[in-house]
Amino acid sequence: MQRFFVNPEEIQGQEVVFAPARSRQIARVLRLKNGQNCMVLDNRGGELLVELTQVEAGACRAVIVERAEAQRERIDLLMLLSLTQREKFEWMLQKCTEVGVSTFQPVITSRSLVQQPAQTIAKYERWKTIIWEAAEQSARSRLPELLPPAGLAEAVAEAARRCQRCLIPWEGEKARTLKGALAGPAVGSVALFIGPEGGFAEGEVQQAVNASFNVVTLGRRILRMETAAVVSAALVLHELESTEADDGGTGSSGPIG
Repeated sequence: MQRFFVNPEEIQGQEVVFAPARSRQIARVLRLKNGQNCMVLDNRGGELLVELTQVEAGACRAVIVERAEAQRERIDLLMLLSLTQREKFEWMLQKCTEVGVSTFQPVITSRSLVQQPAQTIAKYERWKTIIWEAAEQSARSRLPELLPPAGLAEAVAEAARRCQRCLIPWEGEKARTLKGALAGPAVGSVALFIGPEGGFAEGEVQQAVNASFNVVTLGRRILRMETAAVVSAALVLHELESTEADDGGTGSSGPIG
C-alpha cells in the first residue's frame, strides 16, 4: 500500500486534499485510481487509512476511512555528516533514512569538500525531498529532520546537548567498539559523527571528545565515508533495539531536543 506524508493543512476534517505536486505523483506516476486505499501520515504521530475519491493530475482527494496512531520510533539517532560531494551526500541521506536515522546534521570540518554554508542553500529543498521519499518508501512513521550546516565545534556541542550518548567512529581507536560504548543504562538518543573522506584533522577528534563524544572502532577494515555512515547507523539501532526487546521495551526513549 502506498504511503504518503502530508502537511497538516492537507487534512481537512474527514478528507485529505493532496497538494498539487503530490496529486501529479498519484495520478501520473503511480497511476492510482478512485476507490483505491493508501496510507497518509501527518508527521505528528497520526496514521490515516484513506480511500481515493478524486484522482486528477491537478487535484487528488481522499476520504478518511480509519485513524490510528503511527508506530513510534523509540530510538532517536542524530547523524552528523561531514559535507562532501553531492552524489555521495545524497546517497547517505537516502540510505540512512531507510535505516532509521532521525536527524541529520551537515558538518563543515577542515577536510570537508564543502567549506561554506552558502554552498548548501540551493541543495536543501532537494535534500528534504530525498529524505521525504526515502521515509515513505521505508515505512517510517516520522520524517527525519534536516538541520542547517554547522561547524565542528557548534555541531558537537549541540549533539551533546540533545543526546544521551555521542559516538565518533575513528580509525585510530582499536579497542572500544560500538557495542561496548552503548553498554550500560538504556539510552533513547544517540549521536554519530561520520568524518570526511580524508579523515578528521589533528585535534578534531579531541574536540569531539571534549564535548562528551566517545571514540569507537568499526573494526579492522577502513570503510569509505558512505559505508561507515550506513553500517554504524544500522549497528547502533540494532544494538539499542535488541536491548529494548531484551528488557521488554522498558528502556528510556526521550526525544531529541
